[in-house]
Amino acid sequence: MKKKSTIAARMLALLCLISAAQSQISVAQAPPGRMAAQPSERVAGLSYADIADLADGASLVAQARIGNIVKLKPEQAGTVPAGHQRVYIEANVGNLIRGEGGISPVVSYLYDAPLDARGKMPKLKKAQVILFARPGTRPGEIQLIARDAQIIASPAEIERVKAILSELVASDAPPRIVGLGDAFHVAGTIAGEGETQIFLRTENGDPVSLSVLRRPGQEARWAVALGEIVDEAARPPARGSLLWYRLACGLPDSLPARSVRALSPQDAAAARADYQVVLNALGSCGRTRAVR
Repeated sequence: MKKKSTIAARMLALLCLISAAQSQISVAQAPPGRMAAQPSERVAGLSYADIADLADGASLVAQARIGNIVKLKPEQAGTVPAGHQRVYIEANVGNLIRGEGGISPVVSYLYDAPLDARGKMPKLKKAQVILFARPGTRPGEIQLIARDAQIIASPAEIERVKAILSELVASDAPPRIVGLGDAFHVAGTIAGEGETQIFLRTENGDPVSLSVLRRPGQEARWAVALGEIVDEAARPPARGSLLWYRLACGLPDSLPARSVRALSPQDAAAARADYQVVLNALGSCGRTRAVR
């Protein structure tokens, strides 16, 4: 009885932090990008882009084992999406994967558990999970960054999360793309020859640019440069790398008018065509998560 009273007290303390009409769990808004994924691009449920979205938005990433679970009543839960049950969870942290300020050995949080066709919750008790979260307002409390920011912690998924986080925190990590800057096109001396350079706008202001080179009788070649100068060593990014993710999920579907405002109509058309070469080579962003 005492244990149940303790759980109830903790749950009520957490519920005091949210209003009855609003969810503490934020709904993930995926960054702009070409989001449709082909079935062949899906790997073990979540794609590279799915995991990168979660990892990039979380200041806390931890592996934990779910302990106590309490279903919230409708008057306690606030607004819950259809097909979900909001629950209060206490979990034992086994490994802090990311989090400069550390984390409590036992954490509590709210989670919207998806229901099956019979309206049943998945079995969460004792499940090993990876949590993508931010600190809560009280010690031991965390807030998931998205409704689906709790995933099963298989060995392969743990290694994939660690690898992506290592890329994200590397000193040479590519910056987030926030838009397109100016585009330039220089036509060659013979038909079918030309070069386009497109500058990207980044969150931290670091220079990133795309270059596309056309030669008669050859396929167009493109590269991305992280720096002021584009050299011969510049290459397209490997699919499933952080740089690929930044481009495939961050670039808009077309070159906007402001990017080609200084070009002649003919050069602007060539720059737009070359931009499509880049998009086609990158392929779809590959996001598969239902939460948007």
